[in-house]
Amino acid sequence: MAGVLLCVLLPSDYLALTIDRLIGILSVLLQEEKTTAPELAERFEVSRRTINRDIEDLSKAGIPIQTMQGTGGGISIMDGYRMDRTILTSKDMQMILAGLRSLDSVSGSSYYGQLMEKIRAGSSELIAGQDSILIDLSSWYRESLAPKIETIQDAIGDRRLLRFRYYAPSGESERTVEPYYLVFRWSSWYLWGWCLKRKDFRLFKLNRMDKVRESDKAFACREAAVPDLSDEKIFPGGIKVKALFEADQKWRLVEEFGPSCFTETDDGRLLFAADYTDMENLISWILTFGDKAELLEPGEARAKLKATVEAMAENYRRK
Repeated sequence: MAGVLLCVLLPSDYLALTIDRLIGILSVLLQEEKTTAPELAERFEVSRRTINRDIEDLSKAGIPIQTMQGTGGGISIMDGYRMDRTILTSKDMQMILAGLRSLDSVSGSSYYGQLMEKIRAGSSELIAGQDSILIDLSSWYRESLAPKIETIQDAIGDRRLLRFRYYAPSGESERTVEPYYLVFRWSSWYLWGWCLKRKDFRLFKLNRMDKVRESDKAFACREAAVPDLSDEKIFPGGIKVKALFEADQKWRLVEEFGPSCFTETDDGRLLFAADYTDMENLISWILTFGDKAELLEPGEARAKLKATVEAMAENYRRK
C-alpha cells in the first residue's frame, strides 16, 4: 500500500507561501512580456484556480495587470509600468549581502565592499537585525589568491587569453587558457577554461597557478557549458579502498567522507571502505595518518605504500 504524506500548514505558513508566490509571479511578469495561467500554475506548482486568485489579488494591490483571452492572449503588465520599490524581502537582502561578503573575503579590491554599501543605503528598511550567515572564502593563501582572482575576473570580462605556469602531479608547464568561469568547490578555487595546449576544457586549481597574467590577445567565445562539478564527474572513483583506522581517527573520517564510510570492528578499530580516484593521492592520504592506519586493499596500493615507508625509513637510518 502506498504511503500517504500529510502536510499541515499553519496560518502563518500559508501566508508566507502566498506572499512568496505573489512576489514570484510579479517577478515573472516584470521580466517576461507575456505569460499564461497554465504556465504560472506549472511553474509554482499550484492549481490554475490559485493563479487566477493570485492575479486578482495583485490587481487589487494596484498592479496594472491585463489579461487577454484566445489565441495569442495571456497575462501581462501594462506597458510603461515600473516598480518604484524593490520586490525583495528582508530575508532576500540578507542572503544577497551574505553572498557579497563571501566574495569580499577574497577580493583584492574594494568593489564588493562598496557594492554592499550601495545596497544598504538603498534598502535600509529591508535590512534589519543581525546577520545570520557569515561566509569567509579566504584561506592561508589570501595574499597570493586575491590578486589571481582579480586578474582572472578581468580576463574573463575583457575576453582576453590568460597565461600562467601550472604545477601538476605530472610536472610543470606554461599554459594559455581562454577563461570562462571562476569556481569555488571542495574548499578551493579553480579556473574553468579552454586550454590551448590540451585543446579541451580543463579545471585548474588556483593554488597551483603561478605568474598569472592577462594577455593582450582577445579570443572569440566558444560554447562554454557550465562545468559539471559533481563528485562523480571530477572524482570518478574506480579504486576500491579498504583500510583499518584507530578509533581516535574517527573525527577525520567523518569530516572527510561522512559517518557512513566505516564500520566499527570488534577490537574497536574502524573498517573504512570507499572509492578513490587516484593511486598516488590515496597513498599520500594514508601516509598522513602515520601509524594510525593500515591499508588493506587494493593490493597494488598496499605494495606501493610498503615500498614508500621502507624508503622513508632508509632515509632516516642514514647518518
